[in-house]
Amino acid sequence: MSDAFDNKAHWELVYRRQPESAYSWYQAIPKQSLDLIMGTNLPLSCRILDVGGGDSNLVDGLLESGYQHIDILDISTDALNKSKARLGVNTQGVNWLETDITKFVADKPYDLWHDRAVFHFLTTAESRARYKQVLGQSLRKGGHLILATFAMGGPEKCSGLDIVQYDAELMVQELGDDFVIQKSLSYRHITPAGVPQLFNYFWFVHA
Repeated sequence: MSDAFDNKAHWELVYRRQPESAYSWYQAIPKQSLDLIMGTNLPLSCRILDVGGGDSNLVDGLLESGYQHIDILDISTDALNKSKARLGVNTQGVNWLETDITKFVADKPYDLWHDRAVFHFLTTAESRARYKQVLGQSLRKGGHLILATFAMGGPEKCSGLDIVQYDAELMVQELGDDFVIQKSLSYRHITPAGVPQLFNYFWFVHA
């Protein structure tokens, strides 16, 4: 990934090219994320940020579970518009944020930050440092971080872009002392084309 403008152009093209159900990362029900989020035991009134949420079905599951304050952030206008169209009138409590996460400024702190497969696209130390700065400023102390990336032995690229694979040890090193790991789990995702992809999910608390 080169810069924000190129990233945006790339992802707009990706989302225009095919329907949601054809994307390699598609999940009809994002069970792993939902289980981890509900496992935090945060109240339904908590503030949730879904980074790279685009047209993910996570927001559907969160709304069905009763969560009341959900911000969906994505660099792609097309991805957000697809999600809005899918949800229709069922958008009370949902806020849409079109921006690059490394440039995001939160108006209020979040209780939970969820990111399935954005962080692993950050292949430079500089871009990861910007992400972590935004994360530290946006997630309240004691808040929860749910992060999913490709695992060791998983894909080395996604949508034509290089990625970085993580295990728990590497992620703990990457996030440093400000985040305390609570749980990690491995998941074998099957793409719509039937291809297995190894993911790792991590749950941290902001110390």
